[in-house]
Order: sequence, then structure tokens, then C-alpha cells
Amino acid sequence: MNLIQPAAPAAEELRERFRAVRAHTLELAAPLSAEDQCIQSMPDASPTKWHLAHTTWFFETVLLQPHASGYRLFDQRFPYLFNSYYEALGPRHPRPQRGLLTRPALDEVHAYRRHVDEAVLALLGTASEADWPAIEPVVTLGLHHEQQHQELILTDILHALSCNPVLPAYRPASGPALRLASVPPPVRWIERPGGVVEAGHPGPGFAFDNETPRHATLLRPHAIADRLVNCGDYAQFIADGGYQRPDLWLSDGWATVQAQGWRCPPYWLGPDDPRLVHHGAAGGWQVFGLHGVRPMEPEAPVAHLSFYEAAAYAEWAGARLPTEFEWEAAHDAPGISQMHGQVWQWTRSSYDPYPGFRPLAGVAAEYNGKFMVGQIVLRGSSVATPAGHARPSYRNFFPPAARWQFSGLRLAKDL
Repeated sequence: MNLIQPAAPAAEELRERFRAVRAHTLELAAPLSAEDQCIQSMPDASPTKWHLAHTTWFFETVLLQPHASGYRLFDQRFPYLFNSYYEALGPRHPRPQRGLLTRPALDEVHAYRRHVDEAVLALLGTASEADWPAIEPVVTLGLHHEQQHQELILTDILHALSCNPVLPAYRPASGPALRLASVPPPVRWIERPGGVVEAGHPGPGFAFDNETPRHATLLRPHAIADRLVNCGDYAQFIADGGYQRPDLWLSDGWATVQAQGWRCPPYWLGPDDPRLVHHGAAGGWQVFGLHGVRPMEPEAPVAHLSFYEAAAYAEWAGARLPTEFEWEAAHDAPGISQMHGQVWQWTRSSYDPYPGFRPLAGVAAEYNGKFMVGQIVLRGSSVATPAGHARPSYRNFFPPAARWQFSGLRLAKDL
């Protein structure tokens, strides 16, 4: 059998990308102690150690076991411990109890990663040309899957550290935060004519199955904001009693506000917050983030909002949230900014299948499609999204009450 001489450059490129993505995950975990990496602060979040192991389990289970002849599991217990939600692959440890997994130790998880990395690199170096069409898509999917977990490592540890009364920083900032102008610049509205547009991944290149198939959709004439809603904007909403006015909220959102006692975004700290005594902060809103407690910057995009808060702010502002198709169609419009690299942007679109949607074949069929109920689409990318992972057709999704992600909003309105 011929080895992959014709595909050798592609194989080496994929090997290098595999090394880079796997190394970046370890870089993200490096500032954290072993204790940090074991903590689970709520059922929706996972410990860093679990992320390190689960992303490794994915390559072992979906790639190596089916495609690497003679491969043996690193540990027979690990499929039960580190499967996430793949029902077809058998029972698994309950998600809310991942923080109880003090064993295996962190060193053993690192050994697991090295074992699987060596096997994946060996497979990519020896696979035949005939095997390449089956192997390459699985490796590529696994790398994008790991990049999703790289973002979750940051969002999950931020939530965990926010539960610590001394509010420790994930990684100290290199310099002091700057107070920006207290009055944010006004929003400019970009008018869009509407009409029939194409939506979904156009190809070529990688896309998750939920971004396909590309299809025509009808947009009504509308306008979309040139920038994101920022902290200064949102502070005005709070000052105007936004969290005390039921007329602004969807019914489920208002019930959640009352049940959870929401009065501001989750990582905002008022001047009377007792946790601020450890940080010498004085006056005004402070915001806890990956670099610790910093003065609120009015022009920074507001983050960590639920869909309910985003929708309530839009109602207060006399506007609405864009649909995901309005967002995608405006992606490259002249004058529009902050589409990527700031916060994921809530849309007014339910997470539903596109017309003609079919999930990936095999185990990966459970990757996206079975979650298409009760969730809301977010578009764009955030400060925590790894480089090269964003694209205009990317469909992120979360339940409407989720607040621990870097999620914000931009406004739209009808014409």
C-alpha cells in the first residue's frame, strides 16, 4: 500500500496544527494550580482538569480506536470519567459531579495527553493515502472541538474564581486599566435593505454541521447598530431601574431576575460590595475579569449577559436584537465594527436546524443536532475564542439564562 506521499504536505501541516492546538490548551492551564484545576463552581461549568482529559478522550475514542491499528486505551476507567454527552458511547460520570474527580491526579491526566498525542502524531505520519479521507476530517473536528474547550477553560475558571471572596486573578494584567470617557459615543445605525440572502457556511473549509446547508432566507428591511452595547450604555439601563421594571422583560426573564436576585451583570461590583476591601477599589462600578478586579471601562463591550438581559436592554433602548441571519448578512457591511473578538452576540433566533439539515455521520451525529431545542443562537466570537476559530457562519448556542460566557449584544430595529 502506498503511503501518503501525495498528501504528505497536508499530513505534516495537520500534525503541526495538532501540536499547536494541544500546546495552547496546556498554556491556558499553566497559570492555574492543581487545586484550581479540580474545582467545579456550578453544574454548567467543568474543571480545567476535566477539560484537559475530555479533549484527549475525544481523540482517543473518535480517532484512535477506530483508525489506529493496535491502539490500546490508556486507562479503562477514563471513557466513563471523561465522556461528556455521547449516549451511543455508553454510561458516563454525572456532569454536576465532575468537581469530585480528585483522582486521577493532574499528573496522570497530563500523562494521558502525552500518550494520546504520541499515538495521533504517529497515525498522521503513517496513514495511507486511502485512509486519509476518513482520518483528516476527524482530526480537524477534534481540533475545533478542543478550541471550543479552550474557551470554556477560561469562562469556567473565571466563574470559579469569582466565587472566591478574595477574587483572585486568573492572570495578572500587564498594566493598570485606563478609565475611558464616561459618555460613550452614540450608536450609528447601518440601514439594510432586506431581501433574499444566502445564509450558512459557503465552503470550502471547516464548518460544524449546524452551519449547513447553505440556504436562502428572506430579510425584511432593518437597521443594525454599528457597534456593540458597551458598559457605559448598560450602566444607564441599570441607573434607570432596568432590573426593577417588569415591563421590559420577557416573562421567563422577569421570573429569573426575581428568583436569582439579579441587579447587574454577574461580575460587576458596586462600591458597597464587601469583597472590594481586598482590592483597594474606591468609587464607581468595578468589574471582575480574568485579570482580576478592574475599574469599569464605559467603552468596553458589556459582557456576561443572559439572553433575558440582552432582550430587556433592547426593549429599554427602543430596539430589538437582530436575528442570526440579519447578523450574518451584515457581517461585512461598511461601517460595522466589533463583529468578532469582543463578546458573543445574542440574537433573536432560536437554535433550530437549517432547512435540509443532516447531522454528521457516526459518533459525531450527537455533536450538535440533539441540542436544537430551548436554546438561543449567538454569533461572532469573544476575547476568549482562540485565534482562527471564528467565522461569519459560526452558530454558538446557550440557554437563555446563561451568563458565564463572554456574551453581550448589538441592537437592531425595523425600518
